[in-house]
Amino acid sequence: MVAGIYIHIPFCKSRCSYCDFATGLYQSDIAERYVAALVREIRATTHTRNVDTIYFGGGTPSMLSPAQISRILSAVHESFEVQPESEVTMEINPGSVTSEILREFRACGINRASFGAQTFDDNELAKLGRAHSAADTLKTFHSLREAGFDNVSFDLIAGLPGQTFVGWQENVERSLELRPEHLSFYLLEIHSATPLAQHIERGIQPRPDEDLAGEMYEWMLERASLAGYGHYEISNLCLVGHESRHNTKYWTGAAYYGFGCSAHSYDGAGRRWSNERDVARYVDAIVSGNTPIVEQHELTQEEMCAEAVFLGMRMMRGIDTREYEQLYGVDLREQHREDFSRFEEAGLIEFEGDQVRLTRTGALMSNEVFASFV
Repeated sequence: MVAGIYIHIPFCKSRCSYCDFATGLYQSDIAERYVAALVREIRATTHTRNVDTIYFGGGTPSMLSPAQISRILSAVHESFEVQPESEVTMEINPGSVTSEILREFRACGINRASFGAQTFDDNELAKLGRAHSAADTLKTFHSLREAGFDNVSFDLIAGLPGQTFVGWQENVERSLELRPEHLSFYLLEIHSATPLAQHIERGIQPRPDEDLAGEMYEWMLERASLAGYGHYEISNLCLVGHESRHNTKYWTGAAYYGFGCSAHSYDGAGRRWSNERDVARYVDAIVSGNTPIVEQHELTQEEMCAEAVFLGMRMMRGIDTREYEQLYGVDLREQHREDFSRFEEAGLIEFEGDQVRLTRTGALMSNEVFASFV
């Protein structure tokens, strides 16, 4: 199976109140040192194999200049066999780039944009600490189209503090009017160390209503389906042929190689490793000629089986039990007979031929299902 590449760009214009990722505020001198280290790490790689997806995540990768992105992509092409028609994605925040910059990103090889809209309600954006407005979202989306991006993914968040069902419906309708090729939607997660968590704890903002968020999730699936979007993964919908090829590698056990601070890698055969999370320590390690890797783990057979189940079940097509047995030498139905029986009776999973998959209710309660396989 062809591998993918993930490149972490940890810089942002401002930090969102709910964010728990390895990010920091953009400073041009630090960003330049980081890019130089990143290029050096990529060129030092020994994983010379074919890749067909490259993903710039963050942070806000579009904070870098097109010239810096081009340098990084050149290093990737020097070190890997990048296949023709590869999917090359960049995460972009509304209002963070001009039309001219977007055209330059497109010219240097970026052909898919993952667009962090989150909500079209300016009050909700302010509560999240987002630096953009709904008007910025519309302007940047149209700029993406003008720059030649014909593969755009929208991110939306449901279950925001104080968000109403009607407000969520308006968010979805406005997204569908724009007709991006892909939609990612997430139920808000509250991470304990974030400003948002502290605001909720102090009563400054209301605690999200989980039941309401579930209703929002189910309504969006129905509405998006009527608009021609297929539900292919728990949190992802797309028009035909526009699944995220890169993220699908995570869910199907393919190899992927991560570069940059906090980046994770998997060789597709049971070995995982991750880089230093802190930007300064990551750069220092590279400049000193040392490895930035801080953790390595060789998965046991049991761990590989568990990951195959809870990652594979994220895909709405589910798992082919015959393929699973060929790969791991285990009868999946027998291995999890009691759990499967309980979940099937509860209407959370279903069997069709050799396939086992989540139902729509199961997708909404997926954390409860997956906990049995971890």
